[in-house]
Formats: sequence, C-alpha cells, structure tokens
Amino acid sequence: IISRINGYHGSTMGGASLGGMKGMHAQGGLPIANITYIGQPDWYNEGGDLSPQEFGLLRAKELEEKIHELGEENVAAFIAEPVQGAGGVIVPPESYWPEIQRICDEYDILLIADEVICGFGRTGHWFGTDYYGIRPHIMTIAKGLSSGYAPIGGSMVCDEVASVINSAGDFAHGYTYGGHPVGAAVALENLRIIQEENLIEKAASDTMPYLAEKWHDLSNHPLIGEANMVGFMGSLVMTPDKSSRAKFAADVGTVGLIARGHSFGNGLIMRHVGDRMIISPPITISRSEIDTLINLASKSLDETLADIKDQGLYK
Repeated sequence: IISRINGYHGSTMGGASLGGMKGMHAQGGLPIANITYIGQPDWYNEGGDLSPQEFGLLRAKELEEKIHELGEENVAAFIAEPVQGAGGVIVPPESYWPEIQRICDEYDILLIADEVICGFGRTGHWFGTDYYGIRPHIMTIAKGLSSGYAPIGGSMVCDEVASVINSAGDFAHGYTYGGHPVGAAVALENLRIIQEENLIEKAASDTMPYLAEKWHDLSNHPLIGEANMVGFMGSLVMTPDKSSRAKFAADVGTVGLIARGHSFGNGLIMRHVGDRMIISPPITISRSEIDTLINLASKSLDETLADIKDQGLYK
C-alpha cells in the first residue's frame, strides 16, 4: 500500500503505519511491512520555484514512479485524505488529484480516500471526493458520521471490492464495540438532520464563502505567508519572510505553540501543526460567530507577532 508522508490515518498499529508521521512511527516500532510513502502536495513549504500546478503534477507523478519501483503487480492501493487535515490542512494544487486518479486508473490500483475529516459537509460537499471529483474504491468515514455525538466509524466500498470480501465469507476483522446499535442510531439521526435541514447546502452557499473571504484577508497580516480554506477547513502558514517563504530560526513548532497559547487564551480553539495554525468550525457556525472567530484569530496573531519580535524571531 502506498501512502503519503505526513498523512494521517489513525493511531492503531495499522492506521499509524498507513499514516506517514514519523513521530507516531517512533512510538510503536512502525510502520508494519508492505507500506511505503510518497511526498505530500505541500507547495508552500516544498514547492520551491515551481508553480503550484507544476508542483502538483510533480508530486502526483511520484505515485507512478513508486509503482514502477515496486512493480505494479505488488501494489494494492494508494490511500490519501482529499485534504490533509491533521498534517496541517494542506490543500493540494488543482493539478494533483486528476493526475492521481489517472495513475490509479491506468495501473488498476485501488484508490482509498480517507474521509474521516473531509466527509459529511466539511468541504461544502458530502465528501471531499465530491469536491475534487475523485472516484475512490474505498472510503473511510467517522467523525462527521455522527457529528461527534457518539463514537462510530466505518468503511464504504464499491461493488467490485464488496464482491471480493463477500466471496471470502464472514469478515473476521473489527473492534469490540463494532456495529453498536446506539452509535448507528445516532448516526442515522444525525444524517437525517443534515439532509432534511440542508445544512451542507446552506453552509456552502453562505457561511463558507463568507469565512473564506475573511480568512484569506488574514494573509495580509505580516506573520502570515499563506491562508488556505476549503469549505470549513482552514490553515494559516506563519513565516518570518513572506517573499522567500522562509522558516523560523527556532525549532519547528516553537512559534506555533506561542500562537496556540494566545488563541486559547483568547477563547479560540486554533490548533498548531508545526508553525501552521488550523481551524475546523462546525457547519452550523453563523456569520456573527465567524466575525468573532476572525477577530480572535487576528488578535492572537498580533500578540504572537509581538512575542516573537521580543524573542528575536521576527524582524
């Protein structure tokens, strides 16, 4: 199975192995065998002098190169999040996913979309695969399935994959509380509300573009090199030099931790991933709540900038 560096697919031995996060691997002697990685489509930090579209194609073609390296008969699947969430809300260039789809189709490789974060309205569509026009064979789902009201997760498979599973008899893998009726009931009611109240459509036509406009305005802040937003998944990349997209002289995450402290102190839950700040508000957020969010984010960035100037990390 081919995955991506800095991808996130859970914290069990199998899930953490599929994820390309070295910190998680170090804690468990991971990854397990037969999992390998290609680069992530992070243009801002890794694109160099290439345009976003050139870089997106280059990173996608790493999948084809890896298939050739391993031998296509030895590759079962490629797994990825439509938008890398836990890795820092890394929005791929527009050229990336069409090329990934072409490669998977050409070499008859299963495409697995991890929709745990992107699914159920997060991108303004039911699934992140809808946003990018991806045709996966398997989708993993969880958080948005119940909107967090009850623990539940699962996988959806296409008919081709289902027929193979069915031919093997009873599926022997799962968890102690798998198939719990309470979780299933909560998920069904949650989906009913989302559908009947048109929550995704309302957000996509109103509050999502409203937040995106205000969020992108934060790129004018002297500390922000790039502001990304897909639906209600957003990131702010902090830098000491916008023109060169430079990193801070301090250890990665030092400035992010300072910004997180100010955010939390101001009543805004804004997570840091390295020196990126990320948010993921509920699809029911209102315009007035978005105004509050933006004001608190701006205030937190101002306070962070003052701190790092005092520490000599920004000139």
